[in-house]
Amino acid sequence: MTRTIIESKTKTTIIGFDQPFTVIGERINPTGRKILNEELERGDFSRVERDALAQVAAGATVLDINSGAVFSNKMAEDPRYADNNFVEPDLMRQLVKIVQAVTDTPLCIDSSVPGALEAGLEAAEGRPLLNSVTGEEERLELVLPLVKKYNVPVVAISNDDTGISEDPDVRFAVAKKIVERAADFGIPAHDIVVDPLVMPIGAMGTAGLQVFELNNRLRNELGVNTTCGASNISFGLPNRHGINNAFLPMAMATGMTSAIMNPVALPVGPKKIAAKKAEIEAAGIILPDGMDDEAFVKMFGMGSTLPRAGKEMEAIRAANFLTNNDDGGAAWIKFNKDPDAAPAGGRAGRRRRRG
Repeated sequence: MTRTIIESKTKTTIIGFDQPFTVIGERINPTGRKILNEELERGDFSRVERDALAQVAAGATVLDINSGAVFSNKMAEDPRYADNNFVEPDLMRQLVKIVQAVTDTPLCIDSSVPGALEAGLEAAEGRPLLNSVTGEEERLELVLPLVKKYNVPVVAISNDDTGISEDPDVRFAVAKKIVERAADFGIPAHDIVVDPLVMPIGAMGTAGLQVFELNNRLRNELGVNTTCGASNISFGLPNRHGINNAFLPMAMATGMTSAIMNPVALPVGPKKIAAKKAEIEAAGIILPDGMDDEAFVKMFGMGSTLPRAGKEMEAIRAANFLTNNDDGGAAWIKFNKDPDAAPAGGRAGRRRRRG
């Protein structure tokens, strides 16, 4: 049975068909997060620390660290900051060290810059997952030697020099090519985690069916583990959580073994709370004196003022149970006794046994 081993200094996560689904937390990524990007430019890593701990508490067993920041203010002072090859290696090194200081969860080093990938590998304790290699010739020649040198597993994305094909047979052929090229470097198939590329269902009605077919082929014909950007499937649509919640168990049942995703339900903010209170007061409802915001949002089904596991995590836990990757349903029962309870996610967390 194919098993991909990812390790920190003290913990092991196993991606495999006979293992619980691996959630790779995606929040430590400045792309599209303006506030985080600005904080990183100022050297403020406090949000990174909070995001790391919140994701582990919500159920992530690997943390993706992406260094793709754009330091606009520093560009005006030093033109080198316009070049990601200059910015990302040092930032990646800092991010890895910051996250490792607050949690011993295994890491995924994520960048399009080879120098940042190597900087992350040098700073990481244990055996991180590398994200990523594609079927493009230049990328294969740059990344596969790093994978071999540091003896780490790698995410293989199913696009090549021709771009992303809408034909699933082409995407499978690209994945096969990467697995074969990796073998030329002495990298075994169990260290390749293929991303078959999830297309938005709103733009391509067969996107879900394509991924399910590819999952089966990648498992049965290439014997590799798989991952995806889970939220891609619902891009641009209303009620994205509803679509994600259906997609993830279906993908798991057809062979997908991990996903890069946000495991955290973001907290209800003060603006929403104030608006709801105004609505309730306008309806003539009198609230108890001294009711705090957390009690208020729970009473009215708004969620929580604290980060907690998202609905996608509930679907994944249920699917683990249904695919016999939750022994006796113990994890499902524990979660449902108190779904808002945050398990230990820092260095005091229990070490997962290997194999």
